[in-house]
Amino acid sequence: MTTPELPGAGSQQTSPHQSEQSPIAQQGLGSPTQTLTPPPTAPPIRAKKPFNILGLIALITAVLGFIFACIPGALIVGWILLPIAFVLALVSLFLKDKAKWMGITALIASIIGTIVGVSVFFAVVATSFDNAFSSGDTTVAEPSNGAAANDAAVEKKPDVNGRTRENPSPIGSVIESDDWRVVINSVTFAATDAVLGANEFNDPPAEGSEYILVDYSATYLGDDAEGQMPAFVSIEYVTASGTTVNGFDNIATAPNPIDTTSTLYKDGTATGNTVFAVPTSTAGQGVLAVRPGMLADKVFVAVK
Repeated sequence: MTTPELPGAGSQQTSPHQSEQSPIAQQGLGSPTQTLTPPPTAPPIRAKKPFNILGLIALITAVLGFIFACIPGALIVGWILLPIAFVLALVSLFLKDKAKWMGITALIASIIGTIVGVSVFFAVVATSFDNAFSSGDTTVAEPSNGAAANDAAVEKKPDVNGRTRENPSPIGSVIESDDWRVVINSVTFAATDAVLGANEFNDPPAEGSEYILVDYSATYLGDDAEGQMPAFVSIEYVTASGTTVNGFDNIATAPNPIDTTSTLYKDGTATGNTVFAVPTSTAGQGVLAVRPGMLADKVFVAVK
């Protein structure tokens, strides 16, 4: 007797309505799928940063401040605009999504403009100081035909003499600046006895030295309503070896001393002696250094 085979026991039967499946499908892997490559995408377009209005304002302000800082008469305007430009430039750099180049340019311009403005300021101050205290260009006029030093009869010559120690102007030359006229009237050597006799408190000069007297006149030519003192005029003795001797190097009162502390007004003149202690052996080889005003040019005058 034979046993009938049950479906699925030893063989597989296919339903007439069921299509055959591939081995892969039969193994439970499911039906195969096809992967498609996505189409290439275009790179994103970067948006242009919005215009920085504050940076533009800072740049314009910095440029105007820089220009005004270079003009001596308009410095104050530049000094007002440049700090404003500096602050605006800094603020513009912290704005999000805004162009930065104008703010950077304004920042640099404001810094450079400030440096230029400070330089111009000090130049103006120096010029003003020089104009206030300088007595202008120094001129030298040598006496003509033995005329007196204070006479108008002087021979005008180019300012060659007196510019160096080796080429001094002669005694009696008229040395002028805008504010002062100075004339060396005479130089007296071996004046030790006269100086010691002028004041009992005068000390004798050091060994190997002697006193000399320089008689000179200082006339105020300026227009200062308050006047000026002859102390603004300086007279020094330069030795043959090149050292300078001034009136403060020795405490001695000259006979008939010039008054340098009383105020002179326009065309006022002070005349008198000043004393120097100089080496006896080379007393006649030195020269006088005359400055007709605090910042005037120095002129050299012979002592004989």
